[in-house]
Amino acid sequence: MQHHRLLAGALYIMLAELFFASMGASIRFVSEDLNNPMVVFARNLVGLLVLLPWLLHGDNRFKTQVPHLHLLRGLAGVSAMYCFFYAIANLPLANAMLLKLTAPLFIPFVALFWLKEQFTWHVIAALMIGFTGVAIMLGPDIDTQLGISLIAMAGGAFAAIAKVTVRRLSKSEPANLTVFYFAFVGLIISIIPLIWYWQTPTLNQVSWLIILGVFATAGQLSMTRGFACAPAARLGPFAFFSVLFGAYFGWLFWDEMVTIATAVGALLIMLSGVLTGRGRKQHELTNATR
Repeated sequence: MQHHRLLAGALYIMLAELFFASMGASIRFVSEDLNNPMVVFARNLVGLLVLLPWLLHGDNRFKTQVPHLHLLRGLAGVSAMYCFFYAIANLPLANAMLLKLTAPLFIPFVALFWLKEQFTWHVIAALMIGFTGVAIMLGPDIDTQLGISLIAMAGGAFAAIAKVTVRRLSKSEPANLTVFYFAFVGLIISIIPLIWYWQTPTLNQVSWLIILGVFATAGQLSMTRGFACAPAARLGPFAFFSVLFGAYFGWLFWDEMVTIATAVGALLIMLSGVLTGRGRKQHELTNATR
């Protein structure tokens, strides 16, 4: 039974990463003429509209036992969104999707301060390997991509907070409610910058905004269901499928080629994610025997 849940979780995560890579390609297209605050706002608006009919079925459809966790997840998630959308618009798509996956490097820090989990040697080794992978990936283009890459990694830190919160939420909240509150909080936050950055989109841009919003919402639903099936540490490596999907879309639409530095960096960051998962699992087993 546990094996089946792990398999189901892995398939959901792989599907989520396909949706996220498709969203990334859509963001790249629409960001050529539309600013980042407009794209973030539209993603949350479309996501909320897509989810609303589904959520209206059943009783107590808006009731939640943990509103503070929904607020934290929303704040962290929309902050990560601003960072990642900016990176997607300004970096090669494979690199942007790879930097999106630096979140596992920050999860041990979130666990340390929130869950009081101490670093194991697995985690320390994972952090060293992971950040080495990021440095190798940035090496050839560090002069031109460092600033954008740091913004993307800040998004990774925010995403780490969101991922830990999603795992907590999955214990009591259904997937659609979790994604709904994320879209709702994100929409409220993303309205504020439009006071200064509003642009009236063209009909073509509206079409792309709807498409990316649908992809993003489908990805969030798949990810939330995946984390409800199995621990995030066990599912982490499957998230690297987004790099493969992103590399394919980057080659298909923009003739972007994956460099050796990006490939080596991706392998090291993936290894880092595996070691982080083992370190956290070992920590959980140790605590269980005390």
